[in-house]
Amino acid sequence: KNIRNFAGYPLIAYSIAAGLQAKSVTRTIVSTDDEEIAAVARKFGAQTPFLRPAEFSQDGTTDLPVFQHALSWLAEHEGYMPDVVVQLRPTTPVRPPDCVDQAVNILLENPEADSVRGLVDAGQCPYKMWQINPATGRMAPLLGVEGIKEAFNAPRQKLPQVYWQTGHIDAIRPHSILDKGSMSGDVIMPLVIDVRYTVDIDSPADWEKSEWLVTDSGLAMVDPARARRSFPEKVELLVMDFDGVLTDNRVWVDEQGHEMVA
Repeated sequence: KNIRNFAGYPLIAYSIAAGLQAKSVTRTIVSTDDEEIAAVARKFGAQTPFLRPAEFSQDGTTDLPVFQHALSWLAEHEGYMPDVVVQLRPTTPVRPPDCVDQAVNILLENPEADSVRGLVDAGQCPYKMWQINPATGRMAPLLGVEGIKEAFNAPRQKLPQVYWQTGHIDAIRPHSILDKGSMSGDVIMPLVIDVRYTVDIDSPADWEKSEWLVTDSGLAMVDPARARRSFPEKVELLVMDFDGVLTDNRVWVDEQGHEMVA
């Protein structure tokens, strides 16, 4: 799905654009095991200095070995080690224009921090969530709040503010990945992002809703199109191709040589 068309461009092009358009980013690299994805990535300006080995490209592969491989390869073959690693997940394509630079700046301004992670206000309150004991069938609250009896019955305004991690942006120091074996490290700083940008494409329904954000929401965002025109309220002229648009490309020829299309 990373190269499927999303609002006019391959899905991966949005994350590549976020790297290329950020002032603080000097290299935008795509790690993939697929030659077709690599070719699309290069077309939109990313570098693909290596193909990811198959052992780091399985369905259950986590982020850590992917980034350990990328950093080790770049150090071994190019003598290159970045000051900050920025992770831009293709499945979260709708980003504020300054998202990447904000995350990098927060990390650089906090030398004790290992990483910065994008967050949004949580849509669901964990203090009103429950577990069900499979043995007894009884309910028990997932979390409690010190000083508040029955937090699950309290107004949300009286409960601690909670956030949901998104895939918009992670900025990480390389030593956390290579030395600590962690994509986050011990000290994590937040970048709180407007909840309107919340996108995590997993299903076809997510795809359609997310495309609407790009084409019709009016949100300022990173876009490979740079300047995108919204659909006009009044359409004065519609020009369409015929083959494959008004037809499904089926053609019949009869015994007299007459052609007909569906």
